[in-house]
Amino acid sequence: MQPVAVRNASELEGAFAAMARARAQAVLVLIGPVFFAERQRVAELAIKHRLPTMSTIKEVTEAGGLMRYGPNQEDLYRRGAIYVDRILRGSKPADLPVEQAAKFELVINLKTAKALGLTIPQSVLARADEIIE
Repeated sequence: MQPVAVRNASELEGAFAAMARARAQAVLVLIGPVFFAERQRVAELAIKHRLPTMSTIKEVTEAGGLMRYGPNQEDLYRRGAIYVDRILRGSKPADLPVEQAAKFELVINLKTAKALGLTIPQSVLARADEIIE
């Protein structure tokens, strides 16, 4: 694993070119304002440089990333709303238990897999919560 820092959108092209030169086999797209705002461009650059991407952000996969595995965002928002309600009703935030995500989802973009020349095994497809075709 080799981290590649991207501080702004103008660094994306160079970062993907550097990863391709280094013969990276895949890219893990982390959460951040640049990656979210430029998710379409990230997906296009990944396909251009033939680099499969994995992210915890569903929108990256919807924009053309290969796969997403991470907590179900809607469930996190729902759980957050329950905490807000409890605090507004008088609970002290420090008294509330810390919770971890309970629902995770796997999203696979088959259009991107095809563009990269990859075949996703049926055993993996069967586990997917959503398949983008």
